Amino acid sequence: MELLCFYLKQKKKIFLSYLLFCFIFSFTFYLYHLPVKAVIYPFFICGLFGFIFIFIDFIRFIQKHSLLQSIEKSPANLIDKLPQISTIEDRDYQNIIRLLCEEQNFLQTTMNNKYTDMIQYYTVWVHQIKTPIASMHLSLQNEDTALSRKLSGELSRIEQYVEMVLMFLRLNSNTTDYVIKEYPIDPMIKQSIKRFASEFIEKKISLIYEPINYHVITDEKWLSFVLEQVLSNALKYTKKGYIKIYMTENNVLCIEDSGIGIAPEDLPRIFENGYTGYTGRAEKKASGIGLYLCKTICSRLNHNIFATSKLNKGTTIHINLSQFKLDTA
Repeated sequence: MELLCFYLKQKKKIFLSYLLFCFIFSFTFYLYHLPVKAVIYPFFICGLFGFIFIFIDFIRFIQKHSLLQSIEKSPANLIDKLPQISTIEDRDYQNIIRLLCEEQNFLQTTMNNKYTDMIQYYTVWVHQIKTPIASMHLSLQNEDTALSRKLSGELSRIEQYVEMVLMFLRLNSNTTDYVIKEYPIDPMIKQSIKRFASEFIEKKISLIYEPINYHVITDEKWLSFVLEQVLSNALKYTKKGYIKIYMTENNVLCIEDSGIGIAPEDLPRIFENGYTGYTGRAEKKASGIGLYLCKTICSRLNHNIFATSKLNKGTTIHINLSQFKLDTA
């Protein structure tokens, strides 16, 4: 009914013209003292043929509207699916659309090339910056002092920030190198712990961890990044106490700390991009990117990540690793 009302509104000039002609002919017959009834029959015949033409045009209007709606849902091959040109106005509109599509394709290609160049640049930069970092790590391995341990921890954090830049850029890339298969979770956890070993020692934070012996369907590189980021945050905001890593009966991996915790009003937003909250602002250490990356990566790997926390008592990050099993038959 709405479509019919719109069509009648669109064709109102035609109906008004028909009524105007009827009036002009009737008035002319009246002025010349001709029988006005003589025009009724021609008006009826014209109205009947006009109704037939309007009905056919309305059917074409519905078909054209349906076709345009289907194009709206799948705009990939927009030009090829446009309705057949029936008026000069249709041709003009299609020419405009064609020019806009060409410009859009050009801009999209340009942006893709720039994005690819940026990814390549930062990839090379990351590999180059890792060389002096690795060299400094080797130099510090020959010393076992409080200063060397502190410097090793800071170097590990620098290396983590470097990788965070690359992960952030690759996150929306169409060529993200996911390798999804079954992995044991313990080697990933142990690698993350090893990376921050000097920081555990420096801050005298207790580690409570027993092998979990659980296998998960995931991508090892991306999930390892999530674990390192969560563990880094736990160390960052825990000045004393412990960090506990364990698995619940529901296959939820938990990383619990006894740190400063998260304010209740901040907890629902900690996974938003750029959100630091009260804790991050007070400590002046948060970028608001790390947990956002973790949330996005976990969503793509089909892992649910969420947090529970009590202010000044600690935070627990939960990563649900329950998934389907690979069919090896």
